[in-house]
Amino acid sequence: MISDAEAAALYDVLNPWDPGRYASDAFYHQLVMAADAVLDVGCGTGSMLHYARSQGHRGRLVGLDPDPAMLGRAVVRTDVEWVSGAAADAAWTREFDMATMTSHAFQCLTGDEELRASLNAIRAGLRDGGRFAFETRHPQARAWEQWNPANVSDIADPPLRSWYRVDAVEGDVVTFTGLLGDADGTVLRTEQTALRFLDVPALNAFLTEAGFAIDDQFGGWDGTPIGPDSREIITIARRV
Repeated sequence: MISDAEAAALYDVLNPWDPGRYASDAFYHQLVMAADAVLDVGCGTGSMLHYARSQGHRGRLVGLDPDPAMLGRAVVRTDVEWVSGAAADAAWTREFDMATMTSHAFQCLTGDEELRASLNAIRAGLRDGGRFAFETRHPQARAWEQWNPANVSDIADPPLRSWYRVDAVEGDVVTFTGLLGDADGTVLRTEQTALRFLDVPALNAFLTEAGFAIDDQFGGWDGTPIGPDSREIITIARRV
């Protein structure tokens, strides 16, 4: 079987942070480097903040995540602050210029009250005019329809395979299971996740209710507007 620590290490293999290769990483890197104090909510293994510091960020960098195994990899870099907790646990008051939620972490906020509490906590941590940048998959693209055993990803080192199985689609929440197996398909680890797919009006209503104004929204990492073929809702919201 694959342990939590081993799964966290594999996450970095499957999802390397590289602004030179990935437009999404470049988008966030530019925002982080331009901000004096940054809170990364759902920081995972800390790759984004590790990279920012290595590239010369001189301000305050704070990563927040509820997963001990993920934070266990993040804390190897000691010139960043690491805090254990979920988004709603954020307890800062007007300390940050920028908050981020990358890698579709925003979609893990599946319940209305959890989402409201998380947005309120993130807003409280921002200074006046501070911005919150995140992305969520646009429900019109129906990304979950590609999450099936026919779409397998192979890992070279160690030799493993990863795939997904959708368990339920209930309203705007999709529950699925991620599986890791060896080369012959023997399952070594399973992990169930629920993600919420908010459309633009619903998303913006939650943000407005929490005291945010929408500065920008894009349908692609190149800054294209949201349209009928957009797969993402990329948002920069401002504390008002």
